[in-house]
Amino acid sequence: MLGSDATTKRRRNRCAAFARDSKGATAVEFALVAAPFLALVIALMQTFLVFFAQQMLESVVRQSARLVMTGQVQSAQLTQATFKQKVCDQIVILFSCSGLMIDMQVATSWSSANTATPALTFDGSGNVTNTWQYNPGNAGDIVVLRVMYVWPVVLGPLGFNLSNLGNGNRLIMSSAAFQNEPGAS
Repeated sequence: MLGSDATTKRRRNRCAAFARDSKGATAVEFALVAAPFLALVIALMQTFLVFFAQQMLESVVRQSARLVMTGQVQSAQLTQATFKQKVCDQIVILFSCSGLMIDMQVATSWSSANTATPALTFDGSGNVTNTWQYNPGNAGDIVVLRVMYVWPVVLGPLGFNLSNLGNGNRLIMSSAAFQNEPGAS
């Protein structure tokens, strides 16, 4: 009986020593906290990049719309490709010019101006197959300019996903509706 009490006491001492031992506790705590922390950092960086790209696109559309509104596009008789290049010249980082989609059309009234996000169609390779209009209008016309870009989304950890397209990417778009100035032809 005395032997079993000694064995029980030794087990208790070992259990107590194991509970008091903090070697490796930091590594275990770091392992528990590191994954959610890294997931949060990745999600924040991805969100920042998408919102930064959206803001840059807004700025580019505002400047490009001014070229149309003031009649510079019409007087220079810019083609769709030349206008797209003018838009691309304003983009410094983040975008590939080949991925920009520009749709410019004249509206008959303010209520008929379409600034909605278009439904994109894709081919088998994942390329956009939509046909875009290009009509800068004449003096006094109401013009809607939409510039779009398919932003590649990297799936984040823990299910974080910023995609809004069926192919897993995100369509970012900026639009401007304006009336051409009287001398804009």
